[in-house]
Amino acid sequence: MRKPPPPFTSRQTRREAVAALAYLPVHIVLLPLLMSALLFRLFPRLSDGDFNLLYYGIGAVYMLLFQLRFLRREFDTLCDRPVNCLAEVLSGYGLMLGLNLLINGLLSLFPADNPNNAAVIGMADTQLGTVSAMAVFLAPIVEELMFRAGIFGLLRRRSRFWAYAASMLLFSLYHVWSFALLDPRQLIYVVQYFPASYVLCRCYERSDTVWGSIFLHMLINGISLFLISSLGEYLCLLL
Repeated sequence: MRKPPPPFTSRQTRREAVAALAYLPVHIVLLPLLMSALLFRLFPRLSDGDFNLLYYGIGAVYMLLFQLRFLRREFDTLCDRPVNCLAEVLSGYGLMLGLNLLINGLLSLFPADNPNNAAVIGMADTQLGTVSAMAVFLAPIVEELMFRAGIFGLLRRRSRFWAYAASMLLFSLYHVWSFALLDPRQLIYVVQYFPASYVLCRCYERSDTVWGSIFLHMLINGISLFLISSLGEYLCLLL
């Protein structure tokens, strides 16, 4: 007999859902275009690390303004079941490592590197502190509130399948679409983000609080940056 899916009660209000989804096109397209047009003209020596820190900083401020009550409600769920949340974070990370071995084995057939990972590694080489603040603290909050609480949470009420499919696909495309505009062959690297996308959705669903996926996202990025700085290696970065 098939095991039923775990109960999922995490809910945004209509206003919170609209705010999360409305920020998607702003974050992905409008804000980077506007910032590129203004900041690099006013500050031609602005580094990529500082640009991205400001970019995610703006997103974090927006999310705190419109999602603070949602985060507060979700924190209550976290406090009710902290051990369950920790277990889902750790098991999710282990599952991601296993899935990444399969995906990266297939991608080893392609000679080029993931352009997003290469860009992050380049920034981390010269601005590790800036990149760490962006990757470990800001990006997980912004991205989990958009892709998990916003997309997955909204669709999960209607279809579990489409909640996973839409959140995973959009989250993965988000990381490579700008590179694919210049070289469509870069779309192959969408699949490299499927494992992390899946376990983040799974963690959100099974922990029943967006804090679960936020903490897992922080863990993945934190360990990835640690490996970059100490070993010169990396796992699947999610920036």
